[in-house]
Amino acid sequence: MTETLSKHHKNVSAIIHASTFSKYFIPFGNFILPLVLWTLKRTDHPFIDSNGKHALNFQISLLLYSICIGIITIPFVLIFLPDVFHFGLLNFSSLNEFNGIDLDFARHPFKLGRILWPLILAGLAQIVLFIVNIVYTILATIRTSEGINFKYPLTINFIT
Repeated sequence: MTETLSKHHKNVSAIIHASTFSKYFIPFGNFILPLVLWTLKRTDHPFIDSNGKHALNFQISLLLYSICIGIITIPFVLIFLPDVFHFGLLNFSSLNEFNGIDLDFARHPFKLGRILWPLILAGLAQIVLFIVNIVYTILATIRTSEGINFKYPLTINFIT
């Protein structure tokens, strides 16, 4: 016995996908609001249950990717952090003359590009994740409102 897909089921599924945009107004709204809607309506129809899982899995996956980008960037910043403090970019070089302690280390001249490249690449990766989130959430909302079960790319299935 197959259940028919009503306009209400399509709208609830589309609202679950669109509710992930609430993160711009409510902290962690991209998890809280879809989770509440999905939990309340998942028993109504398998279409709602499937789309709720897809929306939550996609948001959790994007959070995980964002954290991984940050973790990968941290070692690059820490390696070049002594150069930032030593060569006066933050005005700490005057401490040598003020307190009479010689903090001079034999280091090669600092090049600002060494610290900027990892930060620029990490920033670009975060921008790509932001654009992917916006584009695919809009696509999912449109497709779901048409009655098509949308699957996000690059998604790890945490909720099955």
